[in-house]
Amino acid sequence: MASSPVQAHTDALESKHAGLESRLREEMSRPIPDAARVQALKRQKLRIKEELATI
Repeated sequence: MASSPVQAHTDALESKHAGLESRLREEMSRPIPDAARVQALKRQKLRIKEELATI
């Protein structure tokens, strides 16, 4: 069965969200996390989550 363009987009967004989550966990596990990087990753995750909610 062929994947619809909407499903492909959703899958891509979910994959990006998971990658950002991984990067966020990695940053948070550092002895001194970079607060600016943490906030940037959280903002990116939120944008993706909001976009997924509108699909």
